[in-house]
Amino acid sequence: MFPGADEYDLSLDVDDAAVERLLAVTPADVDPAPALSFARNVFLPLTTACRYTCTYCTYYDVPGQASLMSPTEIEETLRIGADAGCTEALFTFGDKPDARYEAIHSQLTEWGHDSILDYLYEACEIALDSGLLPHSNPGDLREGEFERLREVNASMGVMLETTADVAAHSGGRKKTPGQRLNTIRAAGEAGVPFTTGLLVGIGETWRDRAESLLAIRALHERYGHVQEVIVQNVVPNERSSFDKPSVETMRRVVAMARVALPEEVSVQVPPNLSPTDHLLDCGVDDLGGVSPVTDDYINPDYAWPALRELEKIADQGDVPLRERLPVYERYLRDDRDWLSDRIRGAIEAESDAGRRYRACLSGGLPGSA
Repeated sequence: MFPGADEYDLSLDVDDAAVERLLAVTPADVDPAPALSFARNVFLPLTTACRYTCTYCTYYDVPGQASLMSPTEIEETLRIGADAGCTEALFTFGDKPDARYEAIHSQLTEWGHDSILDYLYEACEIALDSGLLPHSNPGDLREGEFERLREVNASMGVMLETTADVAAHSGGRKKTPGQRLNTIRAAGEAGVPFTTGLLVGIGETWRDRAESLLAIRALHERYGHVQEVIVQNVVPNERSSFDKPSVETMRRVVAMARVALPEEVSVQVPPNLSPTDHLLDCGVDDLGGVSPVTDDYINPDYAWPALRELEKIADQGDVPLRERLPVYERYLRDDRDWLSDRIRGAIEAESDAGRRYRACLSGGLPGSA
């Protein structure tokens, strides 16, 4: 049982034999992916407030210093993104920020919102009206919260990071593996195409990494909703004393991810943080969301590569590079109703945005002319 799982009545067992098999995997056991994909996005840090205080995170600001994007700021950022040809509006913020930050809660109330999730819904509507598909990372949610937000989101996500109880998550305000696993389960129950991932180098062991990958696999096998798994290395910053994992470590973890996960689940590495050119032969097939107009606000010291740099990475791997939507194409074609009418309508619309979305697809949509 993973730490904190009993609090959520989460039954999720990982077979010891499967763990041992995964621990034996090396890069030589996997084949390079036949192609690389990425999403062109605009990054909106809706608020820098967070109830957690993880020791490696530079994203959150302390109470009294945290920012909250205004509707005007959201609209302007989205306009810039749409003008740059982006298809994804990436909304991210700390977990339940209005529960800890009185100033944030007061501002939301002044703007007529009961919670940050209520405000996120409005922000996603602004994104859709601006011609971008929302992908939100709002921290730990319950099934009912996912059900509401899926109406205005093409996909959503939360990083599992690890199933281990590590010191990096210590303190009075800490996230637990059970909490994160329950969020991934809730997204599956709500039918949300989902992104999750591992954060490598925060004190976890190799067994922890294997168990984390197998836990993700088990939840995907139950619900079919995990579209990609990010394998992200921790990076040095002003709050973190963790060393960046070696290239050899990342190669092995990526290979383990490719072996552990079903073929349809992409293995992603962030090209601004990872030694991507050394990982392509380990099964990487996606480079995540990359923005031509905004910073990586979670890792502000690490700039996004330009499109020409992504093309160079793909050329080094001798594979084609293609742009994708924030929701993977298979969820548009699956018999299960993964997308709300509003999201599907936006993709199928005879508009500039709709045509831009469909240009990222390899073929026509079911039922379209």
